[in-house]
Amino acid sequence: MQKLSANEFENVIRNTPLISIDLIIKNSEHKILLGWRTNAPAKDTWFVPGGRISKNETLPHAFKRISEAETGVQVPVEKSEFLGIYEHIYPGDNVTKNPDFGTHYIVLAFTLQLDINMNNLPKQQHTKYTWLTREDILTNDRVHQNTKNYFNGYLPFNQLATNKI
Repeated sequence: MQKLSANEFENVIRNTPLISIDLIIKNSEHKILLGWRTNAPAKDTWFVPGGRISKNETLPHAFKRISEAETGVQVPVEKSEFLGIYEHIYPGDNVTKNPDFGTHYIVLAFTLQLDINMNNLPKQQHTKYTWLTREDILTNDRVHQNTKNYFNGYLPFNQLATNKI
């Protein structure tokens, strides 16, 4: 895994899309785990857990690393179901707080079943957590639209490619 300097990372955000994994985690009550984001983009909104894939990091390794960093539980990708490829664009919103450019993610979204205690969840990316139903996610104004898109019929790119529009 390659670590970039702050200047190098700013140039990447400014000039290229980032590849990430989002985890749509359902518990045994069919509720979805959301965290209150502490960092840009999408700061101060409810969002599903997730993270960036690093250069030279395989998908299975990234999935385990991100699941552990976001939930405290290392989950192999084989325990999930691939939902699709999504695109998240945040104009003027990025971790550097420079309003001259935004962040662009290509997101690999996965669903998985996991019952976890919210008191044991990491606080680096989210200050608090909640379990919400699909209906609560779709009607809550504080849930980010990119998270809502996983539940409102918004088609991922892999499904768009197979359907004529």
